[in-house]
Amino acid sequence: MLMRTDPFRELDRITQQLTGTNGTWSKPSVMPMDAYRDGDTYVIAFDVPGVSADAIDIDVERNQLTVKAERRPTTNSENVQMELSERPLGVFSRQIMLADTLDSENITADYDAGVLTLRIPIAERAKRRKVAVGTAGDRKQISG
Repeated sequence: MLMRTDPFRELDRITQQLTGTNGTWSKPSVMPMDAYRDGDTYVIAFDVPGVSADAIDIDVERNQLTVKAERRPTTNSENVQMELSERPLGVFSRQIMLADTLDSENITADYDAGVLTLRIPIAERAKRRKVAVGTAGDRKQISG
């Protein structure tokens, strides 16, 4: 049997259960993330440990990216008596507004070791390019 030594953590857990502040579909908890640019790709990594891949939902509507994940209880047996429960269960969600410079049509998603990684290519129109400079002698007049 595990013994708890922090009475305030137990009070926090009871408060969460009574107030319903664990994530639900109507009021999800926020999941931590990192976002960075890697060359011509924008990368967003979300921490969602203990979530199965089929419990992750990714939606893109216009420029709004929504990621939802649900961590479900691992014990479904009625005979289980929980001794210690510190891992949060419920729904986690994050909404991000994507810039027009990102190609939201070609987002890829990978899930490995509890980390969901989205890769969003930078749109061609937003990439750096050279502009050729012409001279006045290069112009030709069209006569008709």
